[in-house]
Amino acid sequence: MKFRQNLKFSTSGVRGIVGESLTPLLTCSMAAAFGRYVGGGRVLVGRDTRPSGEMFENAVIAGLLSVGCQPLLLGVVPTPTVQMMIVESGANGGIVVTASHNPAEWNALKLIGAEGTFLSENESAELFDVYNQEDFHFCKEELLRKVKYVSHGFTTHQNKIFDNINVDDIRARRFRVAVDCCNGVGAVYSRNFLEALGCEVFTVFDQPDGYFQRVPEPLPEHLGALSELVIREKCDIGFAQDPDGDRLSVVDNTGMALPTHYSLMMAADHVLSENPGVVVVNIQTTKNLEDIAASYGCSVEYAKVGEINVVRKMVELGAEFGGEGNCGGVIWRRIHPGRDSFATMALLLEMLSLCDESIADIAGALDHYENQSLKFPCSPFNSREIIRLMAERYSNEDLLTFDGLRINFDHGWVLMRQSNTEPVLRLTAETVSAELTEQLLSRFTTEIKELKNQLEGENSG
Repeated sequence: MKFRQNLKFSTSGVRGIVGESLTPLLTCSMAAAFGRYVGGGRVLVGRDTRPSGEMFENAVIAGLLSVGCQPLLLGVVPTPTVQMMIVESGANGGIVVTASHNPAEWNALKLIGAEGTFLSENESAELFDVYNQEDFHFCKEELLRKVKYVSHGFTTHQNKIFDNINVDDIRARRFRVAVDCCNGVGAVYSRNFLEALGCEVFTVFDQPDGYFQRVPEPLPEHLGALSELVIREKCDIGFAQDPDGDRLSVVDNTGMALPTHYSLMMAADHVLSENPGVVVVNIQTTKNLEDIAASYGCSVEYAKVGEINVVRKMVELGAEFGGEGNCGGVIWRRIHPGRDSFATMALLLEMLSLCDESIADIAGALDHYENQSLKFPCSPFNSREIIRLMAERYSNEDLLTFDGLRINFDHGWVLMRQSNTEPVLRLTAETVSAELTEQLLSRFTTEIKELKNQLEGENSG
């Protein structure tokens, strides 16, 4: 087995610390396994701006070539561009060299199937079997294929977005927009994208060098520079991206950095106002979505955390709109089935163009809940046991048990989940007020600690 400390395997791919757990040799082998898994043929390759990106891109190219694939290089592009271009080009899959919102010392391979979506749990397991068994079937010299370069990837992506929004209405408003590009792919594309929509654009962290000048995850506490820029330039709205351009957070016109779920809430309100239908979100998403959907006579369906889980549920139900509110991930299948910060920016600008309200007024009218989270160091085994015991304890309540345990009360909900990335148990609570949320967190913190101490005592005995 080739698993190493700090090397993380998931449905989106494999990630690790550069030069420690993630190496060119490992990357080359994983790319070869992926090429073998998708049956050869054409495989798209893109990357973000991280300094290690070019090194790993070359390793990916070598791995794909070694098993008879033809790499189609998109260069530095957003992850959603690669996802969309796989379908547009009829490729067998794609690899994006990006660690998304992880810190600078990390990099990763995001592995994407022929449908432009990440692999399911079963598909990922099959791929990792190929990798661990080294079942590569390297091709002979005469079967090696040529690398091709694709220069129009983002242009195709942008055109598809513009074909599905009212560009003229947005341009007529001449919005003043601030963007925090996080020194990632947004630093290459966001200004031109927004200027093509008639916006006057102001940017921060706009050097595409991958040396992140803020924490890559676009959480409110990391967006001070963007808030200052919005206030200084009197902007109508501020957008914050992550390094590979699939997540988006919003700063309102007063300089207030909004929690991540607002991106999904506002985009949902706008899409449903024109095209009502079922909405699919992950289990961590705010109950605000249920209220917004209900106002249009629509329902919300929940999926496990993880983009592919939401997408598969959307396809199953024929849903056009969904996402992951906890990370600012909006999925609009009219463009492609994946999170997309560029499509989200366009949707929110279209929303603003159709009303006379400010983004602060719109956000204020939508929010009715207080959401808070905690985490507890806990082994995976004890996390599962705590969740099982809690499910028994609260068996008479309205429970969702397909991804941890979510208990729905009349005034809110709590969610307990084992983390996919670290040995912790996560606890999230949401109610109609900060006071009630804190009470719920305190109550379940006590219960979790009691069960944790009990299990640890039994194990030590």
